[in-house]
Amino acid sequence: MSENGGGVAAWVVGGGVAAVILPLILIVGASGADDASAEGSGGAGGVGGGLKSGSVPAEYVPWVLKSGAQCDVIKPAVIAAQIEAESGWNPKAESPVGAQGLSQFMPTTWPSWGRDDDGNGRSSPFDPADAIMAQGRYDCALARDVEGYKKRGKASGETLDLALAAYNAGPGAVLKYHGMPRYEETRNYVDRIKSLIPKYASVGKSVGKIPRGKQMAMPLRGKPPITSPYGMRMHPILHVRKLHTGTDFGVAAGTPFLAARDGKVTFAGWSNGYGNRVVISHGTIGGKQISTTYNHMMSFSVSVGQHVKVGQQVGAVGSTGYSTGPHAHFEVMQDGQYVDPAPWLGLK
Repeated sequence: MSENGGGVAAWVVGGGVAAVILPLILIVGASGADDASAEGSGGAGGVGGGLKSGSVPAEYVPWVLKSGAQCDVIKPAVIAAQIEAESGWNPKAESPVGAQGLSQFMPTTWPSWGRDDDGNGRSSPFDPADAIMAQGRYDCALARDVEGYKKRGKASGETLDLALAAYNAGPGAVLKYHGMPRYEETRNYVDRIKSLIPKYASVGKSVGKIPRGKQMAMPLRGKPPITSPYGMRMHPILHVRKLHTGTDFGVAAGTPFLAARDGKVTFAGWSNGYGNRVVISHGTIGGKQISTTYNHMMSFSVSVGQHVKVGQQVGAVGSTGYSTGPHAHFEVMQDGQYVDPAPWLGLK
């Protein structure tokens, strides 16, 4: 924890036992109907509003759910992932520079956010309930702060990323660098938490259905707006006119990206311009080999060789790879060639 908040920075900068900074590993198995849930779902703070069954120590589940319901950006899975990154679920953890408890609050920061949430007569960062609730309060306050910075043109980036960075390095660092601070430990901290979110996030019931008269189900819930259709266009990053190989939908980071048909995962990993990408083979349809792809995700929740059902979550919308902001880039491939997804989705 830095002097301004919590975080891995204490373990790295403080000169003591270094936190284990993991590379961005995003594969995690899907879970089913036994997941714990809180009010709300989706949003930028995670893959949903619940927790994957068994992912959080049982005694902490009610508090993680409650803390993760304090604002839209910070979901329970974010709270849980952050606790793992901060303390490894050790309520007695102390960093070399004095950060304390599950959520690694500094003694100077705790009085501003700590309360006696479990009513045991004391407020302490070593009390798990108090720490978990204080963490959510502070996270949500930081999310509101960075949203304000963005609206005033003083910072840019995904709200969740900047809020986590502010927890680690302090909101002043976000203002100083007009977005993500240029500290390696802070960037690693944010990446690690986001890589852990799928470990804790509930994916809900995975079975959906293809609407009558259509060949595929929408890969997102509801009626998301199309922000860029399939076809020739000027590439927003490469600045050359080229084929836009799929359909872009304007949805928030963290929104569940769903399988459009039953199939088998043939790829789940990093793919340069596509960022975090999942490819699903749907076998032969009308004499043609059909696959769909799900791109630019912040995380994915399936692995190669896994069989998925229509409507099952394959990952969470993000802005990885060649992307100017969070969106869902969905593609259909026919015998290895990109085709317009709109007819398959019944949009044309």
